[in-house]
Amino acid sequence: MRARIRISISHIFFLLLPAPALLFAQAGNQSTLHLDTGEHIFKSACIACHGPDGRGTPETIAGFERPDSFPNFTRCDQTTAEADTAWQDVITHGGPSRGFSQIMPAFGDALDPEQISKVVKYMRSFCRGKGWPRGELNLPRAIVTEKAYPEDEVVISSGVNVRGAPGVSNDVIHEQRFGVKNQIEVDVPINFMDQNHVWHGGVGDTTLGVKRVMFSSLRSGSILSLQGSVIVPTGNRAHGLGTGTTTFETFAAFDQLFPTNTFVQFQTGADLPRHTDISPQSVFWRTALGQSFATDHGLGRVWSPMVEFLGDKQLLTGARTNWDVLPQMQVTISRRQHIKADLGVRTPVSNTAGRPVQLMFYILWDWQDGKLTEGW
Repeated sequence: MRARIRISISHIFFLLLPAPALLFAQAGNQSTLHLDTGEHIFKSACIACHGPDGRGTPETIAGFERPDSFPNFTRCDQTTAEADTAWQDVITHGGPSRGFSQIMPAFGDALDPEQISKVVKYMRSFCRGKGWPRGELNLPRAIVTEKAYPEDEVVISSGVNVRGAPGVSNDVIHEQRFGVKNQIEVDVPINFMDQNHVWHGGVGDTTLGVKRVMFSSLRSGSILSLQGSVIVPTGNRAHGLGTGTTTFETFAAFDQLFPTNTFVQFQTGADLPRHTDISPQSVFWRTALGQSFATDHGLGRVWSPMVEFLGDKQLLTGARTNWDVLPQMQVTISRRQHIKADLGVRTPVSNTAGRPVQLMFYILWDWQDGKLTEGW
């Protein structure tokens, strides 16, 4: 496991000089400055604090004590996980736009959007490592369909039966990256079921999984991952809270991002119980189609309407495929965009007998971007 603090873009420019106008004045008359490349802009605006190699100017020279969050641009784990728009937002509007310190000034009046994009691209070059998936490929999380990007998140997801047998399902999910392309996942369900007018509740079957990115490309907007999981029978089968047998789950997840911020996510896999006489084997197919809209010319709060198409089938003679549709809306809540929420309704469209309609909701915390109390 890595022990680190992932640096958001606000920290990347955390301690530039306090006034952009003064900064450029100190470098010379702005009309004579060479600001046509990202390197020129970085050396004019950022080098005094962050050093020529992006590791930071020594404190004895910079004249300030570095905060714990002071960035090292050569650390790929600190820089690759953030999308360019996050960097551009804070450079344009200053630290408070993402819930960070006002010490980070706004450069929107000193630099135009093209110049800001150039300096972001140059700062990306300090990461020399290969194979790190870029933050742009961390697509909005659907309620059911798992995405391919390795994440650092805690998700609390709930489903309430609004038609059919009463029941409430909850999942507490912890996801943590390690290395360049890997992630571990722990999913602990806590369910409540009504059986013959008697409610039973408790922990369901716990999932322990490992995901690995097999391919990612920012140029094509594609990312592919494989995951293997063990579902441990920690739930009470008699009360409908578990299967009563260990199950091995495997799936592939492929995500595609288009230049218009339209995205498609595919997931397909199988659940393979150890004792098939208790729980039959099954396969599943999941697809999420969505579109992201951001305020403030693409730099602000993000709204992502999505619809999922969910299918599963038991591998039994004569078994039919269950199909559900799940329209939903995800929105970023905090200014730092590390707290997100999603709300949707899952409705069966085939084999509807005995299958409930569910109101589904989750709250997501990207814990590497800050504490729950930060970034508001």
